[in-house]
Amino acid sequence: MLGVERRQYIYNLLEDKGNISVTELSSLCAVGEETIRRDLSRMSSEGLIEKIYGGAVLRNTMHSVLPVPMRKITAAEGKRKIAKTCAKLIEDGDTIFLDGSTTSMKIAAELVRFRRLVIITNSAEIACIFSENPLIKVICIGGTMRANTRTFVGQSTVNMLQDYFADKVFLCCDGIDMRTGITDANEQEAEVRRAMIDHATMIILAADQSKFDKTSFVSIAEIPILDRVVTDVRLSEGWERYLFDNEVSFSYGE
Repeated sequence: MLGVERRQYIYNLLEDKGNISVTELSSLCAVGEETIRRDLSRMSSEGLIEKIYGGAVLRNTMHSVLPVPMRKITAAEGKRKIAKTCAKLIEDGDTIFLDGSTTSMKIAAELVRFRRLVIITNSAEIACIFSENPLIKVICIGGTMRANTRTFVGQSTVNMLQDYFADKVFLCCDGIDMRTGITDANEQEAEVRRAMIDHATMIILAADQSKFDKTSFVSIAEIPILDRVVTDVRLSEGWERYLFDNEVSFSYGE
Protein backbone atom coordinates (compact mmCIF):
# COMPACT_ATOMS: atom_id res chain seq x y z
CA MET A 1 0.00 0.00 0.00
CA LEU A 2 1.43 3.37 -1.04
CA GLY A 3 1.76 6.10 1.58
CA VAL A 4 -1.05 8.20 0.11
CA GLU A 5 -3.31 5.14 -0.06
CA ARG A 6 -2.48 4.24 3.53
CA ARG A 7 -3.28 7.75 4.74
CA GLN A 8 -6.57 7.69 2.84
CA TYR A 9 -7.34 4.32 4.48
CA ILE A 10 -6.53 5.80 7.92
CA TYR A 11 -8.76 8.79 7.20
CA ASN A 12 -11.62 6.48 6.13
CA LEU A 13 -11.23 4.44 9.32
CA LEU A 14 -11.39 7.59 11.42
CA GLU A 15 -14.53 8.69 9.58
CA ASP A 16 -16.13 5.37 10.58
CA LYS A 17 -14.78 5.06 14.13
CA GLY A 18 -13.98 8.61 15.25
CA ASN A 19 -10.71 7.53 16.90
CA ILE A 20 -8.16 4.75 16.57
CA SER A 21 -4.89 3.68 18.18
CA VAL A 22 -1.43 3.51 16.63
CA THR A 23 -1.21 -0.18 17.55
CA GLU A 24 -4.46 -1.00 15.76
CA LEU A 25 -3.47 0.99 12.69
CA SER A 26 -0.09 -0.75 12.60
CA SER A 27 -1.83 -4.14 12.55
CA LEU A 28 -4.46 -3.14 9.97
CA CYS A 29 -1.93 -1.52 7.62
CA ALA A 30 0.77 -4.16 8.14
CA VAL A 31 3.48 -1.55 8.78
CA GLY A 32 5.47 -0.55 11.83
CA GLU A 33 4.19 1.85 14.47
CA GLU A 34 6.85 4.42 13.55
CA THR A 35 5.48 4.52 9.99
CA ILE A 36 1.98 5.06 11.38
CA ARG A 37 3.22 7.85 13.65
CA ARG A 38 4.82 9.59 10.65
CA ASP A 39 1.54 9.24 8.72
CA LEU A 40 -0.42 10.71 11.63
CA SER A 41 2.05 13.59 12.01
CA ARG A 42 1.70 14.44 8.33
CA MET A 43 -2.10 14.23 8.44
CA SER A 44 -2.13 16.38 11.56
CA SER A 45 0.05 19.05 9.90
CA GLU A 46 -2.44 19.10 7.00
CA GLY A 47 -5.28 19.75 9.43
CA LEU A 48 -7.07 16.46 8.77
CA ILE A 49 -6.74 14.84 12.19
CA GLU A 50 -5.68 15.53 15.75
CA LYS A 51 -3.03 13.34 17.33
CA ILE A 52 -3.81 12.11 20.82
CA TYR A 53 -1.79 9.95 23.18
CA GLY A 54 -1.39 6.56 21.46
CA GLY A 55 -3.56 7.36 18.45
CA ALA A 56 -5.63 9.95 16.60
CA VAL A 57 -9.11 11.43 16.26
CA LEU A 58 -10.74 12.90 13.18
CA ARG A 59 -10.68 16.66 12.82
CA ASN A 60 -13.76 17.04 10.67
CA THR A 61 -14.88 20.63 10.23
CA MET A 62 -16.60 22.66 7.56
CA HIS A 63 -13.15 23.93 6.55
CA SER A 64 -11.61 20.46 6.04
CA VAL A 65 -10.13 19.87 2.58
CA LEU A 66 -8.15 16.75 1.70
CA PRO A 67 -4.80 17.32 -0.06
CA VAL A 68 -4.81 16.70 -3.83
CA PRO A 69 -3.11 13.24 -3.73
CA MET A 70 -5.71 11.96 -1.26
CA ARG A 71 -8.62 13.59 -3.08
CA LYS A 72 -7.54 11.97 -6.35
CA ILE A 73 -8.21 8.50 -4.95
CA THR A 74 -11.39 9.47 -3.09
CA ALA A 75 -14.52 8.35 -5.00
CA ALA A 76 -12.24 7.95 -8.04
CA GLU A 77 -14.58 5.61 -9.92
CA GLY A 78 -17.59 7.85 -9.35
CA LYS A 79 -15.64 10.87 -10.57
CA ARG A 80 -14.56 8.97 -13.69
CA LYS A 81 -18.20 8.15 -14.48
CA ILE A 82 -19.20 11.77 -13.96
CA ALA A 83 -16.41 12.95 -16.25
CA LYS A 84 -17.48 10.66 -19.11
CA THR A 85 -21.04 11.98 -18.90
CA CYS A 86 -19.85 15.60 -18.74
CA ALA A 87 -17.77 15.08 -21.89
CA LYS A 88 -20.97 14.29 -23.80
CA LEU A 89 -22.20 17.81 -23.06
CA ILE A 90 -19.23 19.36 -24.88
CA GLU A 91 -19.00 20.42 -28.52
CA ASP A 92 -15.86 21.30 -30.46
CA GLY A 93 -15.36 25.04 -30.28
CA ASP A 94 -16.77 25.44 -26.75
CA THR A 95 -15.17 27.77 -24.24
CA ILE A 96 -15.21 26.11 -20.82
CA PHE A 97 -14.51 27.16 -17.24
CA LEU A 98 -12.98 24.39 -15.11
CA ASP A 99 -12.33 24.87 -11.39
CA GLY A 100 -9.48 23.17 -9.57
CA SER A 101 -11.33 20.19 -8.11
CA THR A 102 -10.21 16.59 -8.65
CA THR A 103 -13.54 15.96 -10.41
CA SER A 104 -12.60 18.70 -12.88
CA MET A 105 -9.25 16.96 -13.36
CA LYS A 106 -11.14 13.83 -14.42
CA ILE A 107 -13.27 15.93 -16.77
CA ALA A 108 -10.12 17.50 -18.23
CA ALA A 109 -8.71 14.05 -18.96
CA GLU A 110 -11.85 13.27 -20.99
CA LEU A 111 -11.74 16.58 -22.88
CA VAL A 112 -8.12 16.28 -24.06
CA ARG A 113 -9.31 14.40 -27.19
CA PHE A 114 -11.48 17.34 -28.37
CA ARG A 115 -10.46 19.93 -30.97
CA ARG A 116 -10.65 23.72 -30.83
CA LEU A 117 -11.71 24.00 -27.20
CA VAL A 118 -10.80 27.00 -25.07
CA ILE A 119 -10.22 26.04 -21.44
CA ILE A 120 -10.12 28.68 -18.71
CA THR A 121 -8.98 27.36 -15.33
CA ASN A 122 -7.40 28.41 -12.05
CA SER A 123 -5.72 25.00 -11.69
CA ALA A 124 -2.05 24.44 -12.53
CA GLU A 125 -2.65 20.69 -12.75
CA ILE A 126 -5.53 21.03 -15.21
CA ALA A 127 -3.50 23.39 -17.38
CA CYS A 128 -0.79 20.72 -17.56
CA ILE A 129 -3.31 18.04 -18.57
CA PHE A 130 -4.30 20.03 -21.65
CA SER A 131 -0.69 20.60 -22.67
CA GLU A 132 -0.97 17.16 -24.34
CA ASN A 133 -3.18 18.65 -27.08
CA PRO A 134 -1.81 21.72 -28.92
CA LEU A 135 -5.20 22.25 -30.61
CA ILE A 136 -6.76 23.23 -27.27
CA LYS A 137 -6.17 26.77 -26.07
CA VAL A 138 -5.59 27.00 -22.32
CA ILE A 139 -5.88 30.17 -20.26
CA CYS A 140 -4.58 29.62 -16.73
CA ILE A 141 -5.86 32.30 -14.37
CA GLY A 142 -3.12 33.30 -11.94
CA GLY A 143 -3.18 34.58 -8.39
CA THR A 144 -2.01 33.22 -5.05
CA MET A 145 -1.44 29.48 -5.13
CA ARG A 146 -2.98 27.25 -2.44
CA ALA A 147 -0.42 24.52 -1.78
CA ASN A 148 -2.82 21.73 -0.80
CA THR A 149 -5.10 22.21 -3.85
CA ARG A 150 -2.59 23.60 -6.39
CA THR A 151 -5.12 26.23 -7.43
CA PHE A 152 -4.83 30.00 -7.83
CA VAL A 153 -7.17 32.12 -5.72
CA GLY A 154 -7.57 35.67 -4.45
CA GLN A 155 -8.87 38.98 -5.74
CA SER A 156 -6.48 39.04 -8.70
CA THR A 157 -7.84 35.64 -9.79
CA VAL A 158 -11.43 36.87 -9.55
CA ASN A 159 -10.54 40.08 -11.42
CA MET A 160 -8.94 38.15 -14.27
CA LEU A 161 -11.92 35.80 -14.56
CA GLN A 162 -14.23 38.77 -15.03
CA ASP A 163 -12.50 39.50 -18.35
CA TYR A 164 -13.70 36.19 -19.83
CA PHE A 165 -17.00 34.54 -20.78
CA ALA A 166 -17.63 30.83 -21.36
CA ASP A 167 -20.25 28.61 -22.96
CA LYS A 168 -20.17 26.21 -20.01
CA VAL A 169 -18.82 25.99 -16.49
CA PHE A 170 -18.32 22.65 -14.76
CA LEU A 171 -18.80 23.51 -11.13
CA CYS A 172 -17.76 21.32 -8.21
CA CYS A 173 -18.41 21.76 -4.51
CA ASP A 174 -17.95 20.29 -1.04
CA GLY A 175 -21.66 20.13 -0.26
CA ILE A 176 -25.11 20.41 -1.83
CA ASP A 177 -28.23 20.57 0.33
CA MET A 178 -31.83 21.48 -0.47
CA ARG A 179 -31.92 24.00 2.37
CA THR A 180 -28.43 25.55 2.27
CA GLY A 181 -27.67 25.22 -1.44
CA ILE A 182 -24.21 24.66 -2.93
CA THR A 183 -21.33 25.19 -0.48
CA ASP A 184 -17.54 25.07 -0.29
CA ALA A 185 -14.99 24.58 2.48
CA ASN A 186 -12.87 27.57 1.42
CA GLU A 187 -13.99 31.19 0.98
CA GLN A 188 -11.48 31.98 -1.76
CA GLU A 189 -12.36 28.91 -3.83
CA ALA A 190 -16.03 29.85 -3.48
CA GLU A 191 -15.28 33.35 -4.81
CA VAL A 192 -13.59 31.87 -7.89
CA ARG A 193 -16.51 29.53 -8.53
CA ARG A 194 -19.01 32.38 -8.19
CA ALA A 195 -17.03 34.42 -10.73
CA MET A 196 -17.15 31.49 -13.16
CA ILE A 197 -20.91 31.11 -12.65
CA ASP A 198 -21.50 34.80 -13.34
CA HIS A 199 -19.75 34.59 -16.72
CA ALA A 200 -21.01 31.23 -18.04
CA THR A 201 -24.00 30.57 -20.27
CA MET A 202 -24.61 27.01 -19.00
CA ILE A 203 -23.91 26.04 -15.37
CA ILE A 204 -23.29 22.34 -14.72
CA LEU A 205 -22.68 20.93 -11.24
CA ALA A 206 -20.51 17.80 -11.21
CA ALA A 207 -20.84 16.19 -7.78
CA ASP A 208 -20.47 12.61 -6.55
CA GLN A 209 -22.88 11.04 -4.08
CA SER A 210 -20.81 12.02 -1.02
CA LYS A 211 -21.58 15.73 -1.59
CA PHE A 212 -25.38 15.45 -1.33
CA ASP A 213 -27.24 16.38 1.88
CA LYS A 214 -24.04 18.00 3.14
CA THR A 215 -23.34 21.62 4.06
CA SER A 216 -19.84 23.07 4.04
CA PHE A 217 -18.51 26.41 5.29
CA VAL A 218 -19.42 29.07 2.70
CA SER A 219 -22.15 29.49 0.11
CA ILE A 220 -21.35 29.27 -3.61
CA ALA A 221 -24.84 29.56 -5.10
CA GLU A 222 -28.46 28.51 -4.79
CA ILE A 223 -29.41 25.28 -6.53
CA PRO A 224 -32.01 26.80 -8.94
CA ILE A 225 -29.21 28.72 -10.69
CA LEU A 226 -27.97 25.40 -12.13
CA ASP A 227 -28.85 24.15 -15.59
CA ARG A 228 -27.82 20.56 -14.91
CA VAL A 229 -26.49 18.24 -12.20
CA VAL A 230 -24.24 15.30 -13.13
CA THR A 231 -23.65 12.70 -10.42
CA ASP A 232 -22.41 9.12 -10.20
CA VAL A 233 -25.38 7.21 -8.75
CA ARG A 234 -29.12 7.54 -8.97
CA LEU A 235 -30.48 10.25 -6.69
CA SER A 236 -33.29 9.68 -4.25
CA GLU A 237 -36.83 10.33 -5.41
CA GLY A 238 -36.87 13.41 -3.18
CA TRP A 239 -33.80 14.88 -4.89
CA GLU A 240 -35.10 14.08 -8.37
CA ARG A 241 -38.40 15.80 -7.55
CA TYR A 242 -36.60 18.80 -6.04
CA LEU A 243 -34.43 19.28 -9.13
CA PHE A 244 -37.39 18.80 -11.47
CA ASP A 245 -39.46 21.36 -9.54
CA ASN A 246 -36.57 23.84 -9.82
CA GLU A 247 -36.13 23.19 -13.56
CA VAL A 248 -32.67 21.66 -13.12
CA SER A 249 -31.87 18.75 -15.46
CA PHE A 250 -29.87 15.82 -14.11
CA SER A 251 -27.70 13.05 -15.58
CA TYR A 252 -26.04 9.99 -14.15
CA GLY A 253 -22.49 8.77 -14.78
CA GLU A 254 -21.93 5.73 -16.92
